[in-house]
Amino acid sequence: MLLAAGAQVDARNIDGSTPLCDACASGSIDCVKVLLSHGAKVNPPLYTASPLHEACMNGSAECVRLLIDVGANLEAHDCHFGTPLHVACAREHLDCVKILLNAENRCFRQRFEFCAEAASNSSSNLTALSSPGANVNAAKLHETALHHAAKVKNADLVEMLVEFGGNVYARDNRERSLPTTPGGAARPPSAVSLSTKRL
Repeated sequence: MLLAAGAQVDARNIDGSTPLCDACASGSIDCVKVLLSHGAKVNPPLYTASPLHEACMNGSAECVRLLIDVGANLEAHDCHFGTPLHVACAREHLDCVKILLNAENRCFRQRFEFCAEAASNSSSNLTALSSPGANVNAAKLHETALHHAAKVKNADLVEMLVEFGGNVYARDNRERSLPTTPGGAARPPSAVSLSTKRL
């Protein structure tokens, strides 16, 4: 009704949030669909939490899936929260993490297709560029999703991230690595061992 009366679909409040962000934060898939059908932008131009961040914070797997289907950027970076994958891991929303890691990143694919001809013909370079899903090793202040999963001691989450190539030797901005053995050597990439201590 408000949209039909001329309300701006992408109007921002004082915090920079749009109606689509708020609908995703509340997990209202029906409102998300209505807003998208009226042209709501799924990828805001600012370095603020995107609708995908909000859906991951709320743990709404249905909203996450829909946003990705309409082209949400899996690598959108919020200056406070990092990527949507960081948010989903920090909030322990396993379903959202699975969707993000298995998703086809359309924004990434478009960039890849654009630069593939300019890239060298090395098959290893092209293989690295064409990996699907969210970047499991993307960093926020040098912390990866695996750091967040280890902090919340979620073994299932750590296991999944390691299976998708999470770097068990990554260091945060204080040069702290994931938990190590008493002798200082990095433990094997075992979900249980990585999640038993806080960073």
